Amino acid sequence: MALKFGLLVPQGWRMDLVGIPDPVEAYETMTRVAQEAETLGYDSIWLFDHFHTVPEPTQEVTFECWTSTAALARDTKRVRIGQMVTCNGYRNPALMAKMASTVDVLSHGRLDFGIGAGWYEHEYRAYGYGFPDAPERLRYLREAAQVILAMWTQDEALFEGKYYHVNGAINQPKGVQKPHIPLLIGGGGEKVTLKLVAQYGDACNIGHLDVAGLEHKFSVLKKHCDDIGRDYNSIKRTVLFNCAIAATDEEAMAKAGPYARNIPSGRIREQALVGTPEAIRRRLKEIEQAGAQEIIVFMQDSKDLESVRMFAQECMHQ
Repeated sequence: MALKFGLLVPQGWRMDLVGIPDPVEAYETMTRVAQEAETLGYDSIWLFDHFHTVPEPTQEVTFECWTSTAALARDTKRVRIGQMVTCNGYRNPALMAKMASTVDVLSHGRLDFGIGAGWYEHEYRAYGYGFPDAPERLRYLREAAQVILAMWTQDEALFEGKYYHVNGAINQPKGVQKPHIPLLIGGGGEKVTLKLVAQYGDACNIGHLDVAGLEHKFSVLKKHCDDIGRDYNSIKRTVLFNCAIAATDEEAMAKAGPYARNIPSGRIREQALVGTPEAIRRRLKEIEQAGAQEIIVFMQDSKDLESVRMFAQECMHQ
């Protein structure tokens, strides 16, 4: 299986649309990057599910994830589209399943549905959501995965849980893809999250780790699969990396400053893709050898397109 590549399009959440005061121009910038990624041969484009900027809330543009997913699905023709990842706490899972089914149809079967337990406390509270502790958020996620799959596979979905209740919900159309839309569960928690992937997921996503960290997480996932009799190779293994690519190493390192928040260890070179195309090609081979099947990159400067093009032309499928 050839290594696949995805791109997070500029959406505003990580301050990647700063300097574009007109919101229409900002949206069209996101669209242009998505269309360019499709032209360049990226396999997928992705959106974050957040409401205002990080690391600090600001008045900068941040486009909502699912309406943007739907719009980009009509602005593109081939590239797959997913979320990195939908926050389960922000929408009822039966509604999310319905929304996803609609988007899968209007994209002609190009949706990857990414979901996670959520973590951005300030955002939860700012928008009036309760913020349970992490174990409870994961219990919500466990039930949500079951609700979503019921909505995608049952004529009249039934589910009775502690947190969610679905009583004969009809979801037509269910989407285009068979047996259903791929369900990606994001996160690397070894006791719960990766076990949920083994039980319910079609794909996982692990972010910002070095090669040894990726190998370890994939081995934990395989153990969970073995424990329940699941074929480990039936789960698509995706990884998320910040990327700073440039003609010289010095230029690349200068671009990498904003990535320190995701990498508190300070090991930017080991836990991100930073450097010249040649250096990044070497890293991609190591990541693939660790077990990754799709590498999803975030580029702080993607709106300018230069890095998006350089990565595609110099690093993909080499």
